[in-house]
Amino acid sequence: MSRSVMYVAGLALLLAVGSLILQFALPSAGGGDDARIATLEREVNDLQSQQGSGGGLRVAYLDAEEAFTVFLEVTAELRERANEKMREISDLQNEYAASTISRDEYQQRSNELQAELLDAQLTIDIRALDRMVASDDFSDIRSTLEEWKETAQLLANEVKNLVSMAKMGVVDALEYQSRYETAKNAFSQFDQGLTQAATLKIVQEAQRIALQQGFDMVLRVKNVIVYRNPAALIDITDEVKSAIADYL
Repeated sequence: MSRSVMYVAGLALLLAVGSLILQFALPSAGGGDDARIATLEREVNDLQSQQGSGGGLRVAYLDAEEAFTVFLEVTAELRERANEKMREISDLQNEYAASTISRDEYQQRSNELQAELLDAQLTIDIRALDRMVASDDFSDIRSTLEEWKETAQLLANEVKNLVSMAKMGVVDALEYQSRYETAKNAFSQFDQGLTQAATLKIVQEAQRIALQQGFDMVLRVKNVIVYRNPAALIDITDEVKSAIADYL
């Protein structure tokens, strides 16, 4: 195993540990829409009972997935490159299925596009990571983010090598596939860690708004509210998005 591949394998372990640390600060996502609906129904029933007895709780809700789109917007132009690579991969698969290219041609071009897609996806995440590291609002997890930045560069170098190998023609298919899978797994860990870091900030901002505006509870929901009384159940999603946008 080459030195660069060993570094990439080490990256996966480092990011897994970092993700685990962040995970302790995050609420559980729950298990599916049915579970979310049941939980929300129980919470609403409890609130109705308390309000009916004079509790007077102030309740807000947050669409966390919508709030997360702020992080996607800062890399929008880079995402087009990744989308283009995915379209090229789909077109190539259609060509092969139609027998318009040979198996060898398909394999070489597939190797190139898959490596280029991984490079494009990694570039997106590194851009987002750079924005996080540069923001004072991420200072509480900056040490973790800076460790990721150093090791992510090693991964970026390995992915660039894979792109070059694919373009020149893979000599040892088994070695190439092993290196590609190692890099892809390391990227998955990296991407998961960044997602958790972003989610942590969304949760913290929702908590700050709740304290500032005197809410007693913030529900995290996803397309499960059939009806709400705007005076009793307040949507703070846009406020959270605005605050996160200022971070970046």
